[in-house]
Formats: sequence, structure tokens, C-alpha cells
Amino acid sequence: MLPRFLRVQSAFPLLTALVLAACSTTTAPPVVESRSEPAAPSKPAPVATPAPASSSTRSSPPLASVPALGRPLQPAEWSELPGWNADALEESWPAFMASCRGLARQPVWQPVCEAGRALGTTPSGSEIRRFFEGRFSPWRVLNPDGTKEGLITGYYEPLIRGSRAKSRDYNWPVIGVPDDLLNVDLSDAYPELKGLRVRGRMGGHNKVVPYYTRAEINRTPERFAHKTLLYAADPIELFFMQVQGSGRVQLPDGSLVRLAYGDTNGYPYQSIGRWLVDKGELKLEQASMDGIKNWVRANPARLNELLAVNPSYIFFKEVPNTPGGPVGALGQPLTEGRSMAVDPRSVPLGAPVFLSTTNPLSTQPLQRLMMAQDTGSAIKGGVRGDFFWGFGPEAGTMAGRMRQKGEMWVLWPRDQMPR
Repeated sequence: MLPRFLRVQSAFPLLTALVLAACSTTTAPPVVESRSEPAAPSKPAPVATPAPASSSTRSSPPLASVPALGRPLQPAEWSELPGWNADALEESWPAFMASCRGLARQPVWQPVCEAGRALGTTPSGSEIRRFFEGRFSPWRVLNPDGTKEGLITGYYEPLIRGSRAKSRDYNWPVIGVPDDLLNVDLSDAYPELKGLRVRGRMGGHNKVVPYYTRAEINRTPERFAHKTLLYAADPIELFFMQVQGSGRVQLPDGSLVRLAYGDTNGYPYQSIGRWLVDKGELKLEQASMDGIKNWVRANPARLNELLAVNPSYIFFKEVPNTPGGPVGALGQPLTEGRSMAVDPRSVPLGAPVFLSTTNPLSTQPLQRLMMAQDTGSAIKGGVRGDFFWGFGPEAGTMAGRMRQKGEMWVLWPRDQMPR
């Protein structure tokens, strides 16, 4: 456990030990808020966290900075992919073209992407199937213990109500990245820390101290007045937008503002759903996103108590409200129902992935070609994926219910070894 305060010049060796120890520990995913990973509570010092993604709390380092794990991929046959011949592959083509844009500089992808572009923007499903079967080979994704099944959760782009001006109806600040937030990359001095960062702020006597917790930020909104982007109407809706890491805000005149992940205060995430279950406030089956919202509306006086359970806080940045989904870790807009978040140490970022799982709260098969275009701090391991359901309340309902078993196959250019 790190001490409460660390001097800049002495933090690095201790931080190295902390990170290496943390990398050897596996934590269970949260009850509902699947976009961020819960961690054992500790006395926080400037915290080492994975480098951020542009689209979520899901901290998403660029591909080049991800620590290598040795990808657990096993050669497979097309006949092993359940539902491959039934998938409407034409729905996946825009997402594949987006992956090609993100992978344009990688030599292994250039030939297949050039061949894909030659098919045009609207090839038929049969043309796409011949394309993949002729130019790709399937590789089954395994867990480190050799098992084939893993956890598939869901995420989405929320819509909340907000205003540029503070009022009685809009009084919860949506905060941009503070000027005093330190975000330090240690990889030049310590290569083993590549992809990890320290976040904190300067305190007295030239010390780096932890950044403010969620509770401290909520108690002192005036400290961030000059960085406030908008004011939200509903604090729990704002919380879940922070969990997702991006979203859109509808202003009183009906116009939409799009927000993307800016940075985090660096604290490990704690699940408020799990806390409510542990306290006996909700049963496990009630701890969905809707269940948590209903509990808050029935217990308004305990809102701040609940929010303080999770010290992690996400700062946003305003981005153009362009068509398509939020921008993922690959640097491309996500495609509803065809993009997913993966652990890039196990599944190459940008690669096509065939997913075999079931629909939320159902045994109905959900088997389709996806594109690994995003990452997330809770998305760790081999067979571990986060299914992007799209934008708005309906997508949020599906994402909040999704916690299914699944299998995954990476599609890699033929005659090449995945790397």
C-alpha cells in the first residue's frame, strides 16, 4: 500500500512495485457498471491507472503501448464458428472499413484492406463471406487457463438532459479536464510501466498528492467552475454517462452536445451496484442500471452517500456531434451492434472477431462478426468482450442487462501469424 503522500523524486521505485503487484491480481467485474473495473480499496496515493481511451472510462491505451501478454490464440476452422453462415455480414462491412482506416499503416493489413475497398461500400453478404474465407483464417481465443468461454458484457452511448446555464433544474456540473490534474507517463524511465500513468496534483513542499475524490469534487463544485462544460439535470444519469465514458446531452432547445472521455482523477473504480447489494439495499437480480436509478429516486437523501462509494471521477471534453457512434480506442467511430471492446493484449485491436454468445437475459443465440475497435479498464483477459449496443435509452437497457457467456475467434490475414 502506498503512503498518503509521495515526493516526486521518490515515487518511482515504489510505484513500480505497486504496478507489478497489481498486474498479477485478477479482480471480478462489477455488478452493473461494466465499463470500469472494481478494485480493492486502498489508501490512495497518486494512482497508476491504464492510459485512457477516447470513448470511455474504459481506459484505452494505444496499441503500441499495451503490455504484451502473449496472445492465447489457437488455429481453428471456419466450420467451428457457430452461426457464421447465417450472419448478415453486409451489416458488418462499414465497421470493417472503419477498422481498415485505423489500421492503414500496418503492413499486415494493407493487402486485405485494399482488396476489401475494391469490393466497394455495399458488397453482398455472399461476397463478404467469400472475401473473409479467402483472405483470413480463424483463430480461437482462449483464456490463460486454456478454457474457451468468457464473459461478454455490453455498453452504450447515453443521452442525458443538460443546459449551458446553471439553474434549479440543471445544477450538476459536467466538468472538463482540470488544469491542476497531473497525468504523468513513466514509460521513458521505466519501460515496464508502458501504458500506465500516474495521476495526482501538486501539493505543498513540492509533493505530488492524490487528486480530489468524487466526494471532494461534488462538495466543492466552485473549484471547477471555470472548467464546467454543462450542467446536468439528473446526477445519477450523469454518473452512468461517466461510467460509459462518453455520451450526448440534450439542451433545452433540443440541440445535442457530444461529450467524449477527457481524463480521470486516477482512483480505482468501485461499483455502486455491488455496494447496494452488500448493504442489503438491493438483491443481486435488482442491481441493474434501472434498479439503481429506481433506488436513488426512492432514497434521494442518500444520493451523495451512494455516489461517494466510487471515488473515481471522469472528466469530459466536448467534441463535434458527427454522425456515427463515439470514437473508440482505434480512433474510429464505433458501429452499433458490430463494434466491441477487447483486451488488446489478447485480441489485436482493429481485428475482425467472430462472437458467439446469447442475447441479454436470454438463451437466444447472438452470433455475429464484430470488430475489435475499443478497450476498457474492466475488459481484461482472453475471452472477454464488451458489446457496443449503440445510442440512447433502448441501447442502455440492453447494455445494462448483458452479462452472458461467450466464445470468440479472431480473424487474421491468411498465412500470417497473429501479433
